[in-house]
Amino acid sequence: MSNHELVRVEREARDGGPIARLILNRPGKLNAMSRQMNRELREAARELSQDRDLRAVVLQAAGDRAFVGGADIGEMSQMDGPSAREFITNLHLAIDEVRRMPVPVIGRIHGYCLGAGLELVAACDFRVASDNAKFGMPEVRVGLPSVIEAVLLPHVMGWGKAAEILLTGDMIDAEDARLCGLVQKVTTKDRLDEQVDAWLGSILASGPKAVRQQKKLIRAWENMPIDAAIRAAIDAFEEANRGPEPREYLSKALR
Repeated sequence: MSNHELVRVEREARDGGPIARLILNRPGKLNAMSRQMNRELREAARELSQDRDLRAVVLQAAGDRAFVGGADIGEMSQMDGPSAREFITNLHLAIDEVRRMPVPVIGRIHGYCLGAGLELVAACDFRVASDNAKFGMPEVRVGLPSVIEAVLLPHVMGWGKAAEILLTGDMIDAEDARLCGLVQKVTTKDRLDEQVDAWLGSILASGPKAVRQQKKLIRAWENMPIDAAIRAAIDAFEEANRGPEPREYLSKALR
């Protein structure tokens, strides 16, 4: 695994297979997404995606104040049109690499989760937040539209709530985020890992190939009409039954 300064990767051996933690590591700047962090996150996610034994990824952040406070405003304040396009494209590529990982990605969120940070957690499959978390898309407050993976927000939290935070720049708290479906669970900061471990336990108890197939299907369904999505699911079901995993897990269930 490549060595990175702003994105740490920690691997853990668990019963059922290995997991990895992607840790955003710029706490002195509220883990703001800079050019370097964008590059390192994309590289780390790509390398983890190539690990065929990996079962799940936990995306989390260092420090006590923020998951991600947004994009690096110091860098953004120096941009013109072409450099802004380059920056936002590379940020998209980093988030998209996380979103397309072949295993479930769990977002472990505390403190401020703003702008690019909210887009990053929208790319996760599961999201748990501490009760002190604050979510928002403040770009309009600094004269910019929210772009790239902000497009995921209406699908995650509903069009009405997404429009509210995108058009006002206002923040919502963790309970509001849970009620609109942005996060699935809210707990205290010291119990975040309990919920993460509960999800990991369920993933690790399931068939590794089946979980990867299901993740692939979920991503494919996003861009398919219903009839095509059902046909793709039937193909996946046939493919799964060509291997030994269903019989192995069904035999356990029948004991």
